[in-house]
Amino acid sequence: MSEPIIDYEPGVLRVFQSKDETKSFYDKIASVYDLLSELSERPMREAGLKQLAAAPGETMLEIGCGTGHCLVELAHAVGSQGNVLGVDISEKMLDETRKVLAQEKLVEQVELHCCDAAQLPFADGTLDGIFTSFTLELFDTPELPHVLAEWRRVLKPGGRLVVVAISKEGPQGLVLSAFEWTHRHFPNLMDCRPIYVRRALEAAGFFIDSLSVETMWVPVEIVRGVKPC
Repeated sequence: MSEPIIDYEPGVLRVFQSKDETKSFYDKIASVYDLLSELSERPMREAGLKQLAAAPGETMLEIGCGTGHCLVELAHAVGSQGNVLGVDISEKMLDETRKVLAQEKLVEQVELHCCDAAQLPFADGTLDGIFTSFTLELFDTPELPHVLAEWRRVLKPGGRLVVVAISKEGPQGLVLSAFEWTHRHFPNLMDCRPIYVRRALEAAGFFIDSLSVETMWVPVEIVRGVKPC
């Protein structure tokens, strides 16, 4: 029997692909990912990085680091005294990341891990901040509380989590309906779906100190949550 939809996610669709299928999908599109998504997603990511406000000497993690462009910005922000970590489920995406880091001469400053972000290979309370964009909505609805608890585990007290994700907040027009229809009927083409980001972070015990709902071609929530001290 399938698990019930959790109460802070009313009307949110389930994820219909397995993690192995998701990994295979991103392995296949890794070399063209920037052509497909970077133009539309970059402004949302930039807004999220501004909310994160990584500072010199801090330790930062990007979950779902993709082709590595945000890791470059994080590495510049924390400087040589800081630490930057990146995780992604797709080894092929990490190959693209390595190319970007090599071009920027940052290979030695960024530590990469290929893993499921529901099980992070980091000790409790070791990170100042976590950034993730267009990744949380890839996790199935019943898994979201566990995933966010895991991310909270590795943050220091007072550490912040910034999530950029396609959202069910904001205008619910024909484009969003078409997006959800495509996810429901062709999950191999549209693997993610809109979620309620702020509600999910609050339910996971984060204090929300910054929130905006932007428009890409669908609504996007950019939320900063803080782990209580």
